[in-house]
Amino acid sequence: MRRSSRLRSALTPVLAVFLTASGLAAWSQGLQQNIPQKNAKPVSTRGKQTFASTCAGCHGLDGRGGERAPNIAENPKVLRFSDAQISHIIENGVPGTGMPAFHSLSHLDVQAVVAYLHSLQGTKKALKLPGDPDRGETIFFGKAGCSGCHMAAGKGGFIASDLSGYAHSHAVEQIRSAITSPAAGNDRQSRLVTVTTRIGEKYVGRIRNEDNFSLQLQALDGTFYFVDKADLAGLDSSQTLMPSDYGSTLSSNELNDVVSYLMRVANVKPGEAVAQTDEFEDP
Repeated sequence: MRRSSRLRSALTPVLAVFLTASGLAAWSQGLQQNIPQKNAKPVSTRGKQTFASTCAGCHGLDGRGGERAPNIAENPKVLRFSDAQISHIIENGVPGTGMPAFHSLSHLDVQAVVAYLHSLQGTKKALKLPGDPDRGETIFFGKAGCSGCHMAAGKGGFIASDLSGYAHSHAVEQIRSAITSPAAGNDRQSRLVTVTTRIGEKYVGRIRNEDNFSLQLQALDGTFYFVDKADLAGLDSSQTLMPSDYGSTLSSNELNDVVSYLMRVANVKPGEAVAQTDEFEDP
């Protein structure tokens, strides 16, 4: 017991010195972390330089894509990613694609790249509603009669495409042009047809399926009818699904109102880019 006590007494000063030195070192290190370093780079500069050296070779200096990688500055899907999701993609890549994992980047570098990407995304012009969406909703379900064929926000017809998300993939001018100058389909499945049977039955709708012996017709209320061609007395397909006179029956302001309504239904945010395609797609 005495020997153990003497040993403990001898070690106490040594431990005290060690712990004091360790505490001072940790305290000093903590101070150094909180003191701005002369050579430390601002986050914006760090992000820009890291992006240029690791990302721009494929995505372009402006983030708008190139031959080897997509546009990440204006892509709606990327715009909806959280910072954590973007960081995960940078650090781990995307399996099955050309996006590699950048394990060599520090956490601070990744954060700086994410912040710089947001600055690239913020350089887009803010998207403004061209008209009044409330008036547009009234026109859509009233004067223009769009809801007779199209559905929007869970309301409307079944015969044509659902326009609830249409503005997410079409720019303002494309939407307006699709309304005033719809593409004319040459096949009967893109038109309204009037079917008359030999016993005098008459159905108006859209041909959904057709073979050599029968056709499947969907009426304006969504009801499906199966008709044997042997029972047909007449088939008129002269009426197009999309009216071609909206350019004259709707004023410029009314067209803008309808466009604004479709943008609101699709929840298109100011500044959000859209991928551009052409006319109304039918299912």
